[in-house]
Amino acid sequence: MTTNDQLNSLLAPIAGGRATARIDGGRASIIIDVTGLTPDARTNLEEDVKAAASGLAGIDSVRVAMTSQRQTHRLVAVASGKGGVGKSTVSANLAIGLAQAGRQVGLVDADIYGPSQPKLFGVEGTRPQAKDKQLIPVATAYGVPILSMGQLVAADQAIAWRGPMAAGALGQLVDADWGKADTIILDLPPGTGDVQLTMIQKHKPVGAVIVSTPQDLALIDARRAIDLFAKAGIPIIGLVENMAGYICPHCGEASDPFGRGGAEAAATELGIDFLGRIPLDIAIRTASDAGTPPIVRGGPEAIALQAIATRVGAWLDR
Repeated sequence: MTTNDQLNSLLAPIAGGRATARIDGGRASIIIDVTGLTPDARTNLEEDVKAAASGLAGIDSVRVAMTSQRQTHRLVAVASGKGGVGKSTVSANLAIGLAQAGRQVGLVDADIYGPSQPKLFGVEGTRPQAKDKQLIPVATAYGVPILSMGQLVAADQAIAWRGPMAAGALGQLVDADWGKADTIILDLPPGTGDVQLTMIQKHKPVGAVIVSTPQDLALIDARRAIDLFAKAGIPIIGLVENMAGYICPHCGEASDPFGRGGAEAAATELGIDFLGRIPLDIAIRTASDAGTPPIVRGGPEAIALQAIATRVGAWLDR
């Protein structure tokens, strides 16, 4: 006779941990969490689970119930294959650009180990409140509420967590009380580790923006990030080329210390959209350090960032 533990162990690899089963009087009752799955994926998973349970010793019939957590907002991931390419700066300014266009936008700083959004938004030292076990995002001066691990731990405190703890923290940030926000920007950590995998499995973004600098080394890692999302069935909204071109403030001469056009060429090769190019400008660094995102200050960098936000907004509307 098949036991409950045996059936659950059998279903675990098939359902990816989404199924819970119980046997009662020859009938197997299976509950599957289908949050984030497409209709076709739900149907296929139901059929696979039924096929695996049917015919086992002591099971005469199989009943499957599918549940889904209510999600009132859509998630847009901003990712990179490596650190130091300006992903957090792009995330902050993308969120503000979308808000300036009249959208209700929030931002999750999912870079658990290196949170920087409180600094970029000028809300360092401000802690979120909680209500009914849900965090309440911190309001900012730019119309974008945010949540970050940087608001929950001291600025100089190391976050030395293993994967499951980091994944659990991400869940608390995403599942907060976002109020009227219907689009949440996810500023992900670099790479393709536990946080990214948990986000894909449990929260399923509607699309991903990939940030890279022009040089080949950064683009190699950006391709890995693109491959991760592609394998998970998450559309790539497009590729952003950051730190592209430098104008000398003294002589006005243009130079390209990191090269130019590499990300655009890679986007063409991969068949994804190129969202735009952001210049290497000290104004971006000084504005960000001052808690004033450059998109609100005007100038060439603001124009470039707003154009990227406009393209992402158009993609969301499609």
